[in-house]
Amino acid sequence: MSPLSRRGKTCPGCGTTNHPGAVYCNLCQEPFAPSGISGFAGEATGNSPGPTVPGLRTVPMLSFYDASSRNVHMSRLLFLALFASFLAVGGAIGAAYGSAAYGIALALILYAILASTAYFRGSSIVLSIHGAREADPSTHQKLLNVVEEMSIASGLPMPRVFVMESPGMNAFAAGRRPSEAIVAVTTGLFEHLSREELQGVIGHEMAHIKSRDTLYNIYAAVLVGSIALLADMFLRGMPFRGRGRSGGAGRGRGNAAFFVLGILLALLAPFAAKVLQMSISRQREYHADAVGAQFTRNPLGLASALKKITQTGAQVPGENRGTQHLFLINPLRHFADNSSALLSTHPSTALRIQRLQAMAGVGAAVV
Repeated sequence: MSPLSRRGKTCPGCGTTNHPGAVYCNLCQEPFAPSGISGFAGEATGNSPGPTVPGLRTVPMLSFYDASSRNVHMSRLLFLALFASFLAVGGAIGAAYGSAAYGIALALILYAILASTAYFRGSSIVLSIHGAREADPSTHQKLLNVVEEMSIASGLPMPRVFVMESPGMNAFAAGRRPSEAIVAVTTGLFEHLSREELQGVIGHEMAHIKSRDTLYNIYAAVLVGSIALLADMFLRGMPFRGRGRSGGAGRGRGNAAFFVLGILLALLAPFAAKVLQMSISRQREYHADAVGAQFTRNPLGLASALKKITQTGAQVPGENRGTQHLFLINPLRHFADNSSALLSTHPSTALRIQRLQAMAGVGAAVV
């Protein structure tokens, strides 16, 4: 059996000290082999009878590099699906009125206007909504030090740091580019987390900045809003369709199929777009967890922080549905451990903790 030091389990191959409950080495990923038990719970070795626990399995080692690339790929596919839905709505509505090209052009103009507003004013609006104030070095030095450490680890410029007055524990990142990024945390977060846990949270937020998730959030939210606005404009304009178009009956009949399609898309597209947006949000949270683990080299720091947050609460000042997807944990809703809700902004916290533990080589047994 591998030796057990005061700090944890030492790998006999590379000498790395791991968490005491590690099943795999966090560096070389070689499995530890406890006497009497193989790498899977309930499977005894030939050296000792050992206990058997049928029906359980261990979580395999999860590389944060693999987790990161997989979630980036998935979120890109989902974003492309969302953008395709947006163009389909614009084209169908335009075709109902005689020209799909004009409909798509109108949709793109609308999107450009809304996206420009969010791009240039988004961060200041979010900070104002949640009553955030800039961190004071005299009272928030520990927080500023941790943010600086994570900015060095991530290779990013030091972001501006803001604080929200709340006993709840939460954080978010915003900014259209890394050089203009901000990180905001609640007072409850930096007052109750240890340094390693705070590093895990800030590493997660720096991962959002490095991966440009702040822009993903802006563009995805604007796409959803644009689809809803297009659908609403089309449905409200239905009573006036065809008025004053004498001699245009033939063209109107020719567009009847597109008109029906436009109605269906106008009714269904906003919901479908919201589902895609939430799917993107969940993938980006997994991705930020994985990349944050790269920065800290300690996935268990964030895992421990998530456990504390679920016990204490994640409320923030000014919480609302428009910004709930930005936060480390949704401040409005708690998703059950087996949650698979289509409109959930975040994966279940229990599953995120399990994945982080797997990255550290801790193979917790699950049914």
